[in-house]
Amino acid sequence: MPEQTPTILAAVHPTGLWPLFIQSFDIFTILLLLGSVVGVAMIFLCMFEIRQSRIVPESLSQRLRDLARSGRWEDFSSTLREHEDLFVCRVLRPAYDLAGKDRSTIREAAELAASEESSRWFRKIDLLNVIGNLGPLVGLAGTVWGMILAFTSLSTTGGQAGPADLSLGISKALFHTLLGLCLAIPCLLAYGIYKGIIDRHCTRAIVVASELVELIPAADSTRPSPR
Repeated sequence: MPEQTPTILAAVHPTGLWPLFIQSFDIFTILLLLGSVVGVAMIFLCMFEIRQSRIVPESLSQRLRDLARSGRWEDFSSTLREHEDLFVCRVLRPAYDLAGKDRSTIREAAELAASEESSRWFRKIDLLNVIGNLGPLVGLAGTVWGMILAFTSLSTTGGQAGPADLSLGISKALFHTLLGLCLAIPCLLAYGIYKGIIDRHCTRAIVVASELVELIPAADSTRPSPR
């Protein structure tokens, strides 16, 4: 008879991740699942948006250089308007609007625009960092709550709860921690990868924009004004 006890317990308390997931389903599990959905959506959104072609496409940079060096300012302005959603154009537009002013004024306008644009791109991945850091905390909160319920069962049964019942409660509690880690790891990994990509492309875009800003005619420049 004692040899059949583990079999009976296994039938009463089925093992495996899916049965444990069903038994551990509560408000903390819902929060972690919602975080997973948002995290996956953010990762796919980053895959679509965070690319060189949307920040500093090489063909556009070369075209702007050629137009500025040849003094074709009307084409230069129309190109900026045509690609106004790109990093380089959003930096150059306020600087070009000040063409004919002091060189320092033009540079300051470009620097301010570059700072704002860099922040805008880094904000695109902030949510991944927030989810990645909150995931383990929500999982830990679920684990603490589960442990409280598990040990409370000892008092409600007058200390008659068996090791199997107690171990099941602890397993359900620790499952929240597992869900939190499974949420945090990919989100923080994606955040680190895309942070490096944004930093690299934004730095390149600022270098290109700085080069072009120096070509915009200023009050102390010998080039003819584009206006």
